[in-house]
This record gives sequence, structure tokens and C-alpha cells, in this order.
Amino acid sequence: MSDIILQLKDLHKAFDGTGVLRGVDLDIHRAEFITLLGSSGCGKTTTLRIIAGLEAPDRGRVLLEAQDITAMEPNKRSVNTVFQNYALFPHMNVADNVGYGLKLKKVPKAEIAERVKRMLKLVQLEDYGKRMPDQLSGGQKQRIAIARAVINEPKVLLLDEPLGALDLKLRRQMQLELKRLQKQLGITFIYITHDQEEAINMSDRIAVMNEGVLEQVGTPNEIYYHPRTSYVADFVGNANILHLDGHTVAIRTENILMDGEEFCTHEAAVEEKSFAGGQLRILFSLADGQKITASRFGIDADIQVGSRVRIGWRPEHAVAVEDGGR
Repeated sequence: MSDIILQLKDLHKAFDGTGVLRGVDLDIHRAEFITLLGSSGCGKTTTLRIIAGLEAPDRGRVLLEAQDITAMEPNKRSVNTVFQNYALFPHMNVADNVGYGLKLKKVPKAEIAERVKRMLKLVQLEDYGKRMPDQLSGGQKQRIAIARAVINEPKVLLLDEPLGALDLKLRRQMQLELKRLQKQLGITFIYITHDQEEAINMSDRIAVMNEGVLEQVGTPNEIYYHPRTSYVADFVGNANILHLDGHTVAIRTENILMDGEEFCTHEAAVEEKSFAGGQLRILFSLADGQKITASRFGIDADIQVGSRVRIGWRPEHAVAVEDGGR
């Protein structure tokens, strides 16, 4: 059995003459958690809708276990989708929501009850079967939506920004929960988000999209520490993009060294200091006018706005990248 479960081949899609996908090629592995990461309008949701069968590509193919499903109806694909708004039926209790797909397939009632019970236990809501959706919290609704999607045992689960409506604390809890569920189920998860933290925390691989193409596909470590383009370096994490000696390099803000540390060979003026999210950020200006931001945990550093200092970075932290995005 091949390790590749889903293949996207040369996908193109335009709306009103504007290209949204411009040649997307991607092999997705069996039982992996892969995230399509990018800003609004990059093409990630259109890609998801084409996989689900909700949109047809203008060109290209979608293969599931080597079978061409490009023209197959959505309900005939072994693919399910979890949306941000949960889409639970308000007039049905939790158990009926979870078992709805099995009921449509005319699965015997006893089997439906047993599988619903198993699913509710999996998402740690085994005592919630008789509750109505309006009696659930946002996180509970999300888990029920996932249980309803996976009870049909799809080969691929698509998740379209499913945590976007949750507050920050709950979103972080659900990131861990989703990863746990994915590993326990052994189902391929294709996750859509614009949130780099979500992508890094949950993914086996990340596919960074920009203007309808894939800028880079790799593990979180590869994407963060070895970006191929300045777009990836700047979008995932915080990076300085500098032009030095005829090359474009990316240097993470946390890797900028300051006065008194080794490799501080560049004179710079301190322009700004600010504190946010537990980090102190300092903006420097080099002699040639290029701006550099350094970040440190803590609320202050012994550097004053208006002063001149020496800054630098270790050679291995300056990663050569292709300039610009698409």
C-alpha cells in the first residue's frame, strides 16, 4: 500500500478571470496532519473545496488512493469536512447529530448507537448524548462536529479553520485535542488556517501558500529554520529580511545579538522599544538604512532609544532566501 493517500496535480482555478490557484501540486501522506497555511485569498480554502468536491478545478486532477475523484460527487468521496461554524443540527440532540450520517446510510439502529457511544468517548463527551447543541460550549460543539465527521470513517478529514471562533485559551487547548484525536484515529487530516502558531503546534508538515501557489512544503522545523523564500521567512515567525553582500538573507528576530555579545559587528541606531505578548521588541536602523528588529523575553533591556549600539548575528542564523514572494 502506497504511503501517498491524496495527490493534487496541477490544480488551476480562476473566479471572474482572477487566478486563485496557479498550478498546485501536492502529495499528502497516509495518516499525516498537514496544514495549508496562508493569508486570506492565498487559495487554501479553494484547494480544500476542490478536494471535498464543492468546487471543480479549471485544470488539474485530484487522486484519492490513486483513483481520480476530480469529477466525483462530494457524497461519494471518502472525504468529510469540519467547518468553523460547526454546522450542527439545532433540533437534534448530540447523539442524533453524531449518528446522522450513519442513519442516512441505513445502518442498523443498534450499530449506530454503539458507534455513537464510541465516538463520544473518543472526544471525551460520553455523557453528553442527550444534550442539545445550544447547551454546549464552543469547544464541545467543535468536538461533536469532529465526532460526526469521523464516525463515517473517512480516509481524509478536511478542517476549514475549525478553531477560528474560539477564544485564545480554548483554541490552544483544542490544538492539543485535535492532534491527540488525529493520532488516535490514524486518519489523514488536512487543516486550513492563517494562524502560524496553530500550524507549527499541530502539523507533521506545513504547506505555505501565497497567491495561488505553494511557496514551500516541509516540517515545522524546516519551514521555520530553513525558509526558502523571504515570504515564508516573514510569514512564519518573525524574521528580518536583509540585503547583504549581494544576497537576500532572513534572520529571526530572536537571533539578533546586541552590545557585548559575540558577532556584534554592525553599528546601529536604536529607534523604538515596545513590549507585547511577553516579549520586548527593539527596532534598529543600520548605517545603510535597513531596519532590524530584535526580540527578547522580558520587559526591558539596558538600551535607550536614540543611542547607538553594535548588533549582529551568528553566521548560521543568516539563512539565504529567494527574494520576494509570488
